[in-house]
This record gives sequence, structure tokens and C-alpha cells, in this order.
Amino acid sequence: MEGGNPISYPLKLIDYISPPRGFKMVELAQNYHELEKCTEDILSVIKPTEDDRNKRLHAIQEIVNSIYLVSSLGDAAVKPFGSFVSNLYAKSGDLDVSVELPNKYGFPTSKEKKQDVLRELMIALQREGVARDVNFIPTARVPILQYVSNRFGISCDISIDNYTGRIKSKVLYWISTIDERFGDMVLLVKEWAKAQNINDPKNGTLNSYSLCLLVLFHFQTCKPAILPPLKEIFDVDIPEGETNWTFLSD
Repeated sequence: MEGGNPISYPLKLIDYISPPRGFKMVELAQNYHELEKCTEDILSVIKPTEDDRNKRLHAIQEIVNSIYLVSSLGDAAVKPFGSFVSNLYAKSGDLDVSVELPNKYGFPTSKEKKQDVLRELMIALQREGVARDVNFIPTARVPILQYVSNRFGISCDISIDNYTGRIKSKVLYWISTIDERFGDMVLLVKEWAKAQNINDPKNGTLNSYSLCLLVLFHFQTCKPAILPPLKEIFDVDIPEGETNWTFLSD
């Protein structure tokens, strides 16, 4: 899941991202080159650096270290997903992590089990001083533990056995490697959506995955098309909870 507040820009850039009522972004740009320069300026602000990437890797390691302290989670694996894995994350983006439990017989993990695991992990993270601003949401459709890393300032969302999220992330990463303009457009649309307060599914607006699909649709249907229909190059059904997919390997 993508979160955080929109980054503060110079006034000129804010005018482009959140234009005055009654105006469109293209009407504010005097010509194509001005608009292109504007988007380049925005991307230079929101695109992550190597330091941003390393902070997320360290935040993942914090979770790994905390799991070792919970005896019942000794064999669990920590797998990032979401925008970090798809390489569609901004500097202010959240870090999505799935804690995968040992599953010898392949049965789905019950919601009650997921709640219990997240509760134990929450205690471990707080005991070690890793987490602040903790928000445990056990009754959500997908139980989730949200917090901010004390050391690295990264907002983290932890779920259990989130295979679907990992699959979606890998597919989006694969799409982003076809044409780099897809990733840039996703970042711009996400930032615009946050500025317009329409990137918060808890309030009935679009989540980041939906915004990615909108960009994907545009790239498939513009003239000439930039990306092909996915069914022509990725024709496979993925059963719910299935783990045996080679593109999920790290």
C-alpha cells in the first residue's frame, strides 16, 4: 500500500499538481517544453535515491530481527511487496511487508492466526524500540500492522501470507521494465492523487494499485499503444493462495 503525505514543492509545482478550480494542468503550461520541464522537476523531487532504498532495506531487516525474538515465528520469512518491489515507490511511500508462515500442507492461514501473529510481532517491535505510531487493525479484511520505524522514519505495513500482493507487485515490476515511462507516469499520477485527496481507500477513494491499473490502461489504449494487452503476453490464472510461482522468487 502507498501512503504518506504529498511532498512540499515550490509554489509553481504545486500549481501544476493541484491547479486552481476551473483550470486544467495543460492550460497552465504555455507549451509542451514547459510542461515537460515541470514533470521532470516533480520527478526529481519524488523519485527515491539510493539512500531511500537502503533505508527500506534496513527497515525490513528490523522486522527480520524482531521475528527472531518471537519463538513461534522462528521459521517465518519476511517478503517485501507493493511499490518497493515493483519499483514504483516515491520517497514518501510506505513499505509493504508480508510475513510468510511455514505452511507444510498448503492450507490457507486463518484470519485468527494472522491476528495472533501480528499481535505478537507488534509486541516484539515495541519492546525492541523499533516502532512508533503503531496502529494494529485486526478486523480489516486483511489484518494489518502499521507503524513508523523509529530509526529510519519509514512507514511500514505488515500483513501475513500476502501472496496476492506479492504476485501483483512482481507483475507491475515486470511491466515497468518494458518502458520506463510507465514508472514515471505512475509516480506522477500517485502524487497528483495525493494532492487531490483521492488516494486513500479508507475514505472510499482509489488505492495505489488502482492508480497503477489506470496508467496501464492508458498506456495500452493510447495511439500508438505503448504497452500491449497483458493477455497477449501473460496468459495464466493464479489460484488464490498459490505459492509455487517462479516469478515470486527473490
